[in-house]
Amino acid sequence: MLNFILYSAIIVVFMTISAGVFYLKKGYEHNSKIRKFLHANLTLFIPMMMGAIIVIIPGIVRAADTASSASGLGYMGAALSTGLACLGSGVAVGNVGSAALGAVSEDEKMLGKTLIYVGLAEGIAIYGLVISIMILGAL
Repeated sequence: MLNFILYSAIIVVFMTISAGVFYLKKGYEHNSKIRKFLHANLTLFIPMMMGAIIVIIPGIVRAADTASSASGLGYMGAALSTGLACLGSGVAVGNVGSAALGAVSEDEKMLGKTLIYVGLAEGIAIYGLVISIMILGAL
């Protein structure tokens, strides 16, 4: 059952992507056909994924009974520290990177200064990764 849902969802996504590429190459950028394919993708893909989650959840709950809740919270904390740090880093790099690109396009001498700020924004993700490694080491 789960494999059927997974394979069906993959087929729907790839059909939508290929149809979108086909219609974009034909020059239908402003046509409603692409919107129809996107609507069909969302109409089919989201219920399939919800069905897959409903099929998977009983196995996850049985697996959670065997593990202690303290280690589960530790794993959740490690995942959250890495995930949220990477999310924040992505937002920061997006904003700083676009501003840096604009500054470099006006004055090429600014490249070294702008790379420092982009590197500082990427450091946020490394800090989150270090914290998650420390949490996992304590488990």
